[in-house]
Amino acid sequence: MGDGGSVAVLHLWGVDRVRTALRHMATDRRGLRGVPGLRFAKLLGTGSGETFTVRDADPHHWALLTVWDDPADAERFDAGPLVGGWDGFAHERLRVTLRPLVARGTWAGRTPFEVVAPPTTDGPVAAITRARLRPSRALTFWRAVPPVSADLVGSCGLRLTVGVGEAPVGLQGTFSLWDSADDLRAFAYRSAPHLEAIRRTAEVDWYAEELFARFAVLDAVGTYRGRTP
Repeated sequence: MGDGGSVAVLHLWGVDRVRTALRHMATDRRGLRGVPGLRFAKLLGTGSGETFTVRDADPHHWALLTVWDDPADAERFDAGPLVGGWDGFAHERLRVTLRPLVARGTWAGRTPFEVVAPPTTDGPVAAITRARLRPSRALTFWRAVPPVSADLVGSCGLRLTVGVGEAPVGLQGTFSLWDSADDLRAFAYRSAPHLEAIRRTAEVDWYAEELFARFAVLDAVGTYRGRTP
């Protein structure tokens, strides 16, 4: 490991051939095993994130999150057969390269993002949240989500938000991209629905596992829903 810490890469593909995408989701896990320098990877479905239920699911957009010890390994992987397989039938792709600034919590029992850089940046930032929902708390959680999602969509400085998850229900998260860290903090600490959700999280104990990470955006290439965020 060098002094730069880990680098995360998020691919978002837009597809018309949903069955082909589902086949890749089922088989590409094998292609992620033993990749040099790959410290963490998740194939993800996407959705609107409005309720975090099955009705949010977007079968025409799929994602891959990878975390690397060395950016050169990420570039070699990007030119390889797994990414090329998705590119071969996707009608669009967005690739966002990220440097972790802050990371708290675990994902599937692991801490995927190594943070060694100062937790500040002057440019665009991104955030990833991920949680494993307790089944007994699901109903109260789903009732609490819509006001937060509605407030998020209208936030100043928000360039992109997309729901992501390993399963349609119970394992959910968000990826959001912002003009600046100040804009992200304004939503996190001044949005009344979000502050209420934070209070309810401590009170109701919705999650069996949760993670929050903030990143500097190093690069964003391509499009999502026809535009570059």
